[in-house]
Amino acid sequence: MQQRYSGLHLCEAHFIEDVERKVKREMRQRSMVERGDKIAVALSGGKDSAALLYMLTRIFQNRSDLNFVAIAVDEGIHGYRALTLNNAEQVAKKFGVDFYCFSFAEEFGFTLDDVVARNFEQAPCTFCGILRRRIVERKARELGVTKVATAHNLDDEVQTILINYIRGDIERLERLRGRREEFVPRIKPLRDVPEKEVAIYALLAGIPLVNVFCPYASRSFRFTVKKMLNEVERKHPGTKYSVMRGYERLSTFLPGAQPERTLARCERCGAASASRICKACEIIELMK
Repeated sequence: MQQRYSGLHLCEAHFIEDVERKVKREMRQRSMVERGDKIAVALSGGKDSAALLYMLTRIFQNRSDLNFVAIAVDEGIHGYRALTLNNAEQVAKKFGVDFYCFSFAEEFGFTLDDVVARNFEQAPCTFCGILRRRIVERKARELGVTKVATAHNLDDEVQTILINYIRGDIERLERLRGRREEFVPRIKPLRDVPEKEVAIYALLAGIPLVNVFCPYASRSFRFTVKKMLNEVERKHPGTKYSVMRGYERLSTFLPGAQPERTLARCERCGAASASRICKACEIIELMK
């Protein structure tokens, strides 16, 4: 494989080594894994989360003090989610971790398809992200999890940074850096690995994959930013890494030195919230 951004040409063995080196460095620099951790991998059944689960169980196979489980969420997307959830269960079984699956229908009484049918102004991804995070947070606490590992790769992180730049959302840009004590800590071991390389890694590792895509993804602003970034990266290799490194330098000037406001509790569900009613409960009220 040719890494255009680095100028390297890598054989299979050295490519795998390069990807795992980036992941180990990221975890080490940010102290992502600590002694005695019980880590839940947010497993969708796609290439990224499957590769993450494989990598964590491979890297820490000799650590008896660590425990890994997989949490999947069924949003209720017809013709799509059933396929990926079946694959997620197979992947968890293949790597010997406990698999837990929870659904929008059971937790909230409606599916994402039901939300989309209401034709709200916001893109489906907005609702999906809020409700999915609520389930993962709640179930992680019930399972006694100390960390939640998500499969956000370099592309995902850079898209988020650029979206917030475009929107001028300084508060969210600052929030990308830290952790809040009110929530189960999130870790992103794939943060420094391009999406394309995660996919190639998954193929080389023989991880079961399904080639399906969420039918609602193309409606989001993120999808537009993703296409734009991929085009710029194609013409100017290394752009994604440049955006990431630039943000990391810029973030030192963001108002993180100020005391962070403690979040209140939602009056409906008791979850940590910046407002009187949390976003998840607002969506539930909308659907009612």
